[in-house]
Amino acid sequence: MVVYYREFVMTKTQEAATLTDVTHHRIDVNGAHLHYMAAGASGSPILLIHGFPETWWAFNKLIPLLAADHRVFAVDLRGHGDSSKADAEFNSKTAAEDLHSLISYLDVGPVHLSGQDFSGSTVYRLATAHPEDVLSFTAIEMGLPGLGLEQLADVTHGGTWHIGFLVAPGIPEMLLTGRERDFLSGFAFPAMTAVKGAITDDDIDEFARTYARNDGFRGAIGLYKSILTEGAEIQSLAEKSPVTVPVLAVGGGGGEFTNATMTQAATSVESVLLDGVGHYVALEAPERLADALLDFVARVDAP
Repeated sequence: MVVYYREFVMTKTQEAATLTDVTHHRIDVNGAHLHYMAAGASGSPILLIHGFPETWWAFNKLIPLLAADHRVFAVDLRGHGDSSKADAEFNSKTAAEDLHSLISYLDVGPVHLSGQDFSGSTVYRLATAHPEDVLSFTAIEMGLPGLGLEQLADVTHGGTWHIGFLVAPGIPEMLLTGRERDFLSGFAFPAMTAVKGAITDDDIDEFARTYARNDGFRGAIGLYKSILTEGAEIQSLAEKSPVTVPVLAVGGGGGEFTNATMTQAATSVESVLLDGVGHYVALEAPERLADALLDFVARVDAP
């Protein structure tokens, strides 16, 4: 099968945040427009995948630290940021194929794949379905359904309410429209941040800018629905096709949860726990995360 791509180089707009020494692009891939940014001129490639309620901007402090020695790419998942909207059937399997197509288009694979938060199923599916795409796997504050992640939606046992809220048909649109920034600044970020001042008003403005689009939460809704429905499938993948490339499990506010998850889903896992850091590791402790990631990547590259 021949796959055709169209690329559009994005120019900075007054509304969208950006960084110096990066370029922005949009490509037609897998039936969607994906926005991604690129930085760095040489070195092995690192692909960064955001969580919720984030976009590529979650890595704005980390990218310059990595790009000195690596080619760095960060993408807005479908339905997030400046990528195209997600449809009602969007799920982690589609998101994984989006990433596979992006890596094929970039022609830089295999990549050092780094995913965080609810992108777990997406990046794990990519690593198991397309192992040729992945040189190493870094899991940041990440769980997997079937291996405990769905417990976060169980409010009767300490889970968080927002997962069920977001997947309730029509409720996010009814209650969050026009209040996107309030939701992010009043709940989502402060509830899971440990480093005071790490997430600025400008950061929240940038995240809110795209979540405030029409159907701006639909991508997140699709991935949260996946978490609640795909546990048996992910568990089967972990048992039958575990990730065999080197894995780095990075924990912050979730403690050892990421390591406990990945040791069930991969054959070679090492762990880093960043004390005093909350859930949003790349925003709260970019230097410490960069040190851990660069050391890990260098050791993978060395042979």
